[in-house]
Amino acid sequence: MRFPHCLNRKPSPMTNEFSEEQASVLIGTAEKMIEIWNRLPPEKQAALLARFGSQENALAALVTTQLVAPEKP
Repeated sequence: MRFPHCLNRKPSPMTNEFSEEQASVLIGTAEKMIEIWNRLPPEKQAALLARFGSQENALAALVTTQLVAPEKP
């Protein structure tokens, strides 16, 4: 029994409902991701697609990189 905290867990209920604020944040984030992608030169888009397999994965990698990058002075 290596991971007892993972045993007999009750799944949390899933819902497909979003509040207006959550929906607004999701839409805004998606719009920003599309803007970022569209600003990239075609060569960079091609390189990211080759590496990550899809536009969604490439954008997720870019966003994650920005989130964990040190702040610029």
